[in-house]
Amino acid sequence: MSEAVVVSGPLRGWRSIATWVGAVIVGLAVFCALFAGWLVPHDPFQQDLTKRLLTPFWMEGHNPAHLLGTDQLGRDYLSRLIWGARISILIGVTVTIVSAVIGIAMGVIGGYAGGKIDDMVLFAITTRLSIPVVLVALAVVGLMGSSLTLLVLTLGLLLWDRFAVVARSTTMQVRNLDFVAAAWCAGSSRFHILAREILPNIASHLVVVATLEIALAILLEAALSFLGLGVPPPLPSWGLMIAEAKEYMFFSPWVIVIPGVALFVLVLGINLLGDGLRDMFGTRTDP
Repeated sequence: MSEAVVVSGPLRGWRSIATWVGAVIVGLAVFCALFAGWLVPHDPFQQDLTKRLLTPFWMEGHNPAHLLGTDQLGRDYLSRLIWGARISILIGVTVTIVSAVIGIAMGVIGGYAGGKIDDMVLFAITTRLSIPVVLVALAVVGLMGSSLTLLVLTLGLLLWDRFAVVARSTTMQVRNLDFVAAAWCAGSSRFHILAREILPNIASHLVVVATLEIALAILLEAALSFLGLGVPPPLPSWGLMIAEAKEYMFFSPWVIVIPGVALFVLVLGINLLGDGLRDMFGTRTDP
C-alpha cells in the first residue's frame, strides 16, 4: 500500500524544466517590452513602399537590413514584433491589475463577511459568468471606438470573476484560523484583518490566477485586434499584425506566421510559468 508524500513547494516548482522554459520566455518578452526603444533596429512606424513584403532571413532574396522582412507597407517586421511585445505585455498586466482589484476586493469581503454580503457577491459572480466576454467587448468597442485605454478598461471590468471566486473560497478557509481569531481578540479592525492577516495568506493562490488572466487578456486583445476593434493602428499589436497580414498569407505567409508564432510562444510561456507557480505554492500527493 502506497503512502502519500508531500513534496516541498519551491523545490518542486523550479525543478521542472517546463517552469524554467516558461520563465525564460516570459523574461525575454518582458525584456523586449521594457527596452523596446533600444532594441528595435528600425522605426516600427516608418513606411517605405519600395521595400514592401521583403522576405525574412531564412528565405532566398532577403535583405540583411531587415532580418524578418517587411510588411505590406515596407515597415520592418522585427521592429514591429519587438514593439508589439510591449503592447501585449502592457495590456496583459494592466487588464490583470484592474480585474484583480475588483475581483479580490469582492471575493475577500464576501468570503469574510458571509451572510447577505456573500450572497450579493455570489450573485455578482454568477451574473458576470453569464455574460459572454467577447461579445460584450465587441459591442463596447464597436460603439465607443477603439483605443488602448478603452480596451484595457473593458477587459478589466469583464475578467474579474476568477479572482473573485478564488479569493472568496480561500478567504473562507482562512477566516476561521487561529491567527485571525487572535487578531480579532486583540482589537484589530476588520480592514486590518483583511489587509494584514487574510490577504497575505491567500496571495500565493492569487498570483497563479494572475498568470492565467495575463495570458487570457493577451489572447482577447489579439482576437479583438484581429477583428479590427482592438488596438488602433499604427500601433504594432500582434493581433493587428495578423489582421493586416491575412490578405497576403497565401503569397507571403511569413507576415502572418511570425506574429502568430510569437503570440503562441508568449501565451505558452505564461501558462508554463503559471503551472510552475501553482506547484510551488501548493502541495502534491505522489503515489
